[in-house]
Amino acid sequence: MTDTSLSCANAAGPVDAQLDAQFEAQLAAPFIADAAQVRAALPALDVRGVLAQMFAALGRGEAVQPPQTLALFPQDAGDFITYLGVLSSAGVFGAKLSPYIAGTQGARPIVTAWTALMSMQTGQPLMWCDAALLTTERTAGTTALAIDRLAPRDARRLAVIGAGAVALAHIRHAAPLRAWDSIRVYSPGLTADTGRAASVRAADARASLAATARECVEDADVVMLCTSSGKPVLTLDALTKPALITSISTNVAQAHEIDPAALPALDVYCDYRRTTPSSAGEMVLAAREHGWSPDAIVGDLAELSNDACPRPDYARHVFFRSIGLGLEDIAIAHALYTHLRGAARP
Repeated sequence: MTDTSLSCANAAGPVDAQLDAQFEAQLAAPFIADAAQVRAALPALDVRGVLAQMFAALGRGEAVQPPQTLALFPQDAGDFITYLGVLSSAGVFGAKLSPYIAGTQGARPIVTAWTALMSMQTGQPLMWCDAALLTTERTAGTTALAIDRLAPRDARRLAVIGAGAVALAHIRHAAPLRAWDSIRVYSPGLTADTGRAASVRAADARASLAATARECVEDADVVMLCTSSGKPVLTLDALTKPALITSISTNVAQAHEIDPAALPALDVYCDYRRTTPSSAGEMVLAAREHGWSPDAIVGDLAELSNDACPRPDYARHVFFRSIGLGLEDIAIAHALYTHLRGAARP
């Protein structure tokens, strides 16, 4: 090395250190990730893997899931739900805030969701991110994790009730889990809606449209209920053999996609037994009106992820209910933060 090159090399050291310091200072400020940034990052996120690690940590006592809270706006102007979570295995905590802002003079209500991610080491904010797309992904990912843990290994027929964005995400997440022979989809008016029908067919090559809900679920091994309905969308007598039925939450008060009276005849699982029974509409109604008890829950995803509860034997139908946990929001937000932080590094 010549004297000149040596001088250049030595001179570069302080410059590199200065750039590193500037970069670290930049990272000290919280990221603000909008919907476009989140959408671009989604393909890089291992949603089901992140959720599997989170539920395993929850079962080991390395995470805390408080109940979600509902705060009402004055004069019936709306409300907001706060989804809290502490994920000590990742060193983060935070909250997703999802408001429902009532429309005026016939205007449609506004529903948004943002997640605040904070550090357990410094107490400082790490990121604010638009959580709308992340909520869809973590909801579908949680259902997929439940199917992976609960569905028979030889399950071959998948049925889906619903054809919106959440249903399409469910299809995308569930499609790789088994060697499905068929994926049948039903939603009212779907066969006449060419745009939605094309989106369903594009979701997976095996997807086909059913004319009725009964036709959709006939001989199904797994039925995913992915609707925004506040009342049942599936009658269990339409099922011709014991099946796994998964159900999600909506904003409708005490929403339920199956008849609450059916719960005593099902093997019931959920995302988290300490919080789900007090929020899931059919569980609340079943406990109040049909003699069902939360003590009858066979297991939750935290227990399933640690082999701490029985798996179903399919002597009867199996029902899995998720309500959406703050920890899911925190885990997926942390995965997004890690990805964006890595992408920002020079």
